Amino acid sequence: MSTDSLRFLDAVEGLPEQLADAHRAAGAIDPALFPAAADLDHVVVCGMGGSGISGDVLASVANDRLPVPVTVLKQYRVPAFIGPRSLVIAVSYSGGTEETESMARAAVERGARLVVIAKGGPLAELAASTGSLHVPCPDGYLPRAALGALIAPIFVTMMRTGLLPDAHRELAAAEQQLTRRRDACARAVAAPANEAREIARRIGRTFPLVYGGGALGAVAAYRWKCDINENAKAPAYWHTYPELDHNEICAWGQHGDVTRQLLTLIELRHGFEHARLDARFAITREIIEEAVHQVIEVRAAGETRLAQLLDLMYLGDWVSCYLALDNDVDPGPIDAIFTLKDRLAAQP
Repeated sequence: MSTDSLRFLDAVEGLPEQLADAHRAAGAIDPALFPAAADLDHVVVCGMGGSGISGDVLASVANDRLPVPVTVLKQYRVPAFIGPRSLVIAVSYSGGTEETESMARAAVERGARLVVIAKGGPLAELAASTGSLHVPCPDGYLPRAALGALIAPIFVTMMRTGLLPDAHRELAAAEQQLTRRRDACARAVAAPANEAREIARRIGRTFPLVYGGGALGAVAAYRWKCDINENAKAPAYWHTYPELDHNEICAWGQHGDVTRQLLTLIELRHGFEHARLDARFAITREIIEEAVHQVIEVRAAGETRLAQLLDLMYLGDWVSCYLALDNDVDPGPIDAIFTLKDRLAAQP
């Protein structure tokens, strides 16, 4: 078994407490510091990587209740519609993500209401210099292991504005479900009782192809792909129903002799899928299963949309870590990303 030089698994194991602590800390901020819903026409969440996916979580979980649209930006520039009636939430655990800083500065120049969620860095300085709200994150985490510290402030912000009054209930239910999932997937629990260990064992040296259903399933599938890339240092791919039935389903008409040796299809299911998605999962599986090595179905647990989404994402965290350890890979370091950043920093 490989070493865990950065104690990454400790951070994964502590996610339920991380989410609860961040929930309490954000909830203690003076409500008067948050903008009011009456002054807002839309919400924009700016962020990259593990920080940016927190915006995807908000957009997918709350899209059935929010009275204004949510746009998630993962780029350098902001669109022309951003202005004084925009709430822009800039999320960067480090506070120094160059793309997010670029978007946040542009948003301030256009008169938007800015909320910064970061542990410090240039984004925190921008908030201080412009009179914007800074919701601090605790230090000591790798950004991709700080999901709870980033999601809770976003949901509390939406609650304080009045746009998402039931955010507290969503967060509390998610904290309870993450605790249950952690207790079932922790290192002390052996396979096959440990679902994450068993899924990692079954994946083995194949490449995961992760399919999710609807908005929640799409975010969970993307998180699984990113987890396996960063933690297990392995290729992984993702798509979502119903869109994949309009394109990717055609990809399995050839090369089955190759793909059935390489690809494990993982289906992420949850209790908030549109009624038509169940048939799509079943029929698509029948059409393509001969072209993949195996199919593994995963079912979310939890009472609310946020609880079920985070449950699926958290299971993916654990699977990726067990894939790393099973293949003698250290899950913590992400040398390729830092090499890229160093080279970009050297460019004029």
